[in-house]
Amino acid sequence: MTNGEIIENSRLKGDYFLVRFHVPEICRKAKAGQFVHVRIDHRGDRILRRPFSIQDCEGDALSVVYKIVGHGTKRLSELEPGTVCDLMGPLGVPFSEPAPGVTPVLVAGGYGAAATFMLTKQIPQRGIFLLGARGEGDVLLTEAYEKAGYDVRVATNDGSRGYRGFVTGLVEQLLEERPNDNFFFYGCGPHPMLMALAKLLQTKGQPGELSIDHLMCCGVGACFACVVKVKADTPEGWTYARACTEGPVFNLDSVYVE
Repeated sequence: MTNGEIIENSRLKGDYFLVRFHVPEICRKAKAGQFVHVRIDHRGDRILRRPFSIQDCEGDALSVVYKIVGHGTKRLSELEPGTVCDLMGPLGVPFSEPAPGVTPVLVAGGYGAAATFMLTKQIPQRGIFLLGARGEGDVLLTEAYEKAGYDVRVATNDGSRGYRGFVTGLVEQLLEERPNDNFFFYGCGPHPMLMALAKLLQTKGQPGELSIDHLMCCGVGACFACVVKVKADTPEGWTYARACTEGPVFNLDSVYVE
């Protein structure tokens, strides 16, 4: 556990915020796809930590992008610079790097864009960033990906920006445009989006990894509250894996799609 002082806590747009913590111990070890488990409020009945994907590490500053969705994130949005929070991390299995000559394709839904961003620093070759969102108000970090040299394409459910439809439509377009290219896909986003992406990529025989996060309590594999289904040699064809320790990053071939 590490005490992390808040350096910045600012609104990106709408209910989306970016918070930066001074945590040199975590930044020295963090890799793309990992997360931190944050104790937000020590004052009362909200004792559980909240897991947040690591968006970036610059020097000793760790960045997290979050959305106000409940009491914990609402409280986090109210914390001023100088406030000290208790952080555990970096936790979880990180993304791997593709082989040389393989084009990375980062596929994100909403603020899942935060979990794949560090790949732009860890992978030498430039790639493609495909973002799906409900509408323009949920489109995040596209400028940061463009600045990193990525080909950015956006899909919105309502057609307010880019392709009208789901992000899987952009994936299908890419595979049709470049059928002979070698890709490695990375995905993070809402569970239904990830399952649709997994089904599509498995059908197409494409390699990749997905960050399948889930509601977490302990963050260290003790409570089994965050289990997800993975393929296994069982009568059912699947077993449970803990997203916090055996994930959140899983190889695409191991993802069980119902």
